Amino acid sequence: MPPAPPASSPALHAGAPRLAAARAMRRHLRALRVVLNTLLLLALLYTITLSKALLIPLVLAAFIGLALNPIVAFGARLHLPRWLTASVLMLGLIVGIGSGVGLLAQPAVGWFHGAPAAIKSFVPKLRSFTRPLEAANRATQTLVSGSSRAPAPQTTPISISTWDVVATTPKVLAAVLGVLLLVFFFLIYGDSMLRRLVEITPGFTYKRHAVSIVRGIQTEVSRYLLTALLINASLGAATAGMLWLYKVPDPLLWGAVAMFANFIPYVGAIVTTALLAVVCMLYASDASLEVFLPVLTFAGITAVEGNLITPFIQGASMRLSPIAILLWLLVWGWLWGIPGALLAVPMLTCTKLICERVRGWEWFAHIVQR
Repeated sequence: MPPAPPASSPALHAGAPRLAAARAMRRHLRALRVVLNTLLLLALLYTITLSKALLIPLVLAAFIGLALNPIVAFGARLHLPRWLTASVLMLGLIVGIGSGVGLLAQPAVGWFHGAPAAIKSFVPKLRSFTRPLEAANRATQTLVSGSSRAPAPQTTPISISTWDVVATTPKVLAAVLGVLLLVFFFLIYGDSMLRRLVEITPGFTYKRHAVSIVRGIQTEVSRYLLTALLINASLGAATAGMLWLYKVPDPLLWGAVAMFANFIPYVGAIVTTALLAVVCMLYASDASLEVFLPVLTFAGITAVEGNLITPFIQGASMRLSPIAILLWLLVWGWLWGIPGALLAVPMLTCTKLICERVRGWEWFAHIVQR
C-alpha cells in the first residue's frame, strides 16, 4: 500500500477549493429551496383565498358527508341501497334546516329592527352607573381643550330593507342547494371513489396500507364530527332552556348562536358571553346586577362543557394545543372570514388524524396535540 500523502501535499491543496465550492453550492441550494417553498406557500394561500367561494361549500359538504357516512354504511349492512338511505337523510336534513330557519328568521330580523329602540330605552337606566364616567370625561376634556362641552356622538341607524333580503336570498339558496347536492353525491359515491383511489395504488402492500389509512381516518373523523355536533347541540339546548327560565326574549335564537359559536373554541364562548350580556342589558327592566345572572350561568355551563364534558367524551387523542387552535383560527379567519373560523378546528382535527397515519408527517400531529 502506498503511504498516505502528507497534509501539505499538492493534491490536498488542489481539492480544498473544490470542497469549499461544493459547500457554498449546497448553502445556495438550501437558501433557494427556502425561498421557493415560501413563494409556494404564499401562492397556495392566495389561491385558497381567491377560490373560497368554491372551497367553502366543498369543505362543508365533505364534513357533513363524513359525519353522515356511518349511517349510510349501517344501512348498507342492512342491505338497504345507499341512494335510499342518503335520500332519507337528505330529506331529514332539508326539513331540519327549513324548520330552523323558519323558527329563527323572524326573531333575528325583529332583534335587528328593535335593537336601536331598546338601546335608547335602556340608556336612561344606566345614568346611575355612567354618571361618574361622564364627569371624569368632562373634566378630561376641560383640561385638554378648555371646553366642557362634549361632541355629540353620531349614530348610524341599523336597517334591513326588503331589497337587501330579495338580493341576498338567491345567493343563499344557491349555496345551500350546492352544499346539499354535494353531500348527497358524497354519501352515494364516496365509497366507490375511495375504492378507485385504492385500486390505482401500486402493489398489494401499499393497497392494504392505503385501505387501513382511509378507513381509520374515515371512522375517527366521523366519530369526532358527530361527537362535536352532539356536544354543541346539547350546549345550545341547555342555553336556550336556561334563558327561557330567566325569561330572556328569543331563547331559541341565542341557543342556536351558542351552538354554532361553540365550533370556535375559546373565541366562540367569549363572543357568545359578550353578546348575551348586551342582550340582557337591552331587555332588562332596570339596571341592576341581577341582569347578568343569565350571563354568569352561561359562563358556568361553558366552563363545565369545555373542561369536563368534552375532554371526557372525546378523549386525550382528540385534544389540541390551545396555541395551535388560536393560530389556526387566525389563519383561516384571515383567509375565509367567519366560515373559515367555524371550519378551522374541524379542519385542524382532521389534518391531525391524517398526519398521524401518513409516514413522514407524524411531527405535525405531535406539535398540535396537547
